[in-house]
Amino acid sequence: MVTPGALDGLTVIDMSRILAGPWAGMTLGDLGANVIKVEVPGDGDVTRGYPPFWNGQSTYFLSINRNKRSITVNLESEAGRDLIREMASTADILIESFRTGAMEAWGLGSETLMASNPRLIYCAISGVGREGPDKDRAGVDLLMQAYAGLMSVTGEPGRVPVRTGTSVIDLTAAVNAVQGILAALYVREKTGKGQRVDSSLLGAAVSWMSYHLTGYFGTGNLPQPMGAFHPSVAPYGAYPTKDGLIVIAVGLDSSWKRFCAAVERPDLLRHPLLARNADRIANRAFQDETLIEILATKTAQEWAEVMDAHGVPASPINTVDTVVNLPQVLQQELVIDNPHPDVPNLRTQGIAIKMSHTPGTVRMPPPRLGEHTDEILAEFGKSAEEIAVLHAEGAV
Repeated sequence: MVTPGALDGLTVIDMSRILAGPWAGMTLGDLGANVIKVEVPGDGDVTRGYPPFWNGQSTYFLSINRNKRSITVNLESEAGRDLIREMASTADILIESFRTGAMEAWGLGSETLMASNPRLIYCAISGVGREGPDKDRAGVDLLMQAYAGLMSVTGEPGRVPVRTGTSVIDLTAAVNAVQGILAALYVREKTGKGQRVDSSLLGAAVSWMSYHLTGYFGTGNLPQPMGAFHPSVAPYGAYPTKDGLIVIAVGLDSSWKRFCAAVERPDLLRHPLLARNADRIANRAFQDETLIEILATKTAQEWAEVMDAHGVPASPINTVDTVVNLPQVLQQELVIDNPHPDVPNLRTQGIAIKMSHTPGTVRMPPPRLGEHTDEILAEFGKSAEEIAVLHAEGAV
């Protein structure tokens, strides 16, 4: 018997596309919610066409749409819009990520849907927020990395700014959306009323600038890209070894003490230029020169084992093929099997949230386009004849 998830019994209408909204919907599904993915007839979520493909299925789509059922609905059809209104009238949560004004133009805005279902939690994910002079700006992860300043501090000094290696802004907006939805559910338990939740890529990006912003306000100095290094703690970055790079992350002076023991250099603890974190920041060039000379004597893996034995955060820079086979990753079930009708050996990332009494579960593979349309319509009270009419009218 499967243990009910934390969100068991809740119904989510996921009308979002691409990454942020689908990731949020998947997370709610992982935690037990009944997630209904609404897609455009014919093409579906645009990411179904994103390469690379595995047995004809987009690996991008497969990575963020498990634990959902798919229904196709034509939002250009009044019958299709009526269907969404009907579904939202009994749902607990609705997630959408359309351009500002689109849902309102269809008669599906938050005020309309919540008027007929005051308990509904309506989550809108946008590029920059639904109000303000730039409210119509497109919401694209790369654009927001540039627009909000993240790219200005990402990359190597003196080189062209780069995007982060994964879509951190989309994914952070997704996390913020889930946090907001869960908080709204808590409030609903006390008041009986739902509310609108807004999560934007701009909000995610600016919040990520955190200490960079406050540092600028405090000093007037613009933060600069530092590669793998950090403006406030040292040594904290990637250093060459005998055979490759190793990341050393000494965030505390107590860690520096352990580092000096690991490299068998107790004299560095007493060095006036290196004794404290502020000293090491002020004398970063001397510190790095000293560390490079020391670390050149062993391989990255050898040093990682030494550092680990001394409690110093350190690691070689692993590639994906290494990560997916790490014993700790496997033990934590952070990579899992999720067999799909078209990809029987499908593997994806696992569930990062661990709960002792209501653990998340992977119950369904990512759905085929419209796979559950008739099933979902029947659950919402449509007869076989009514379903046939909806198909004939092009509403689904």
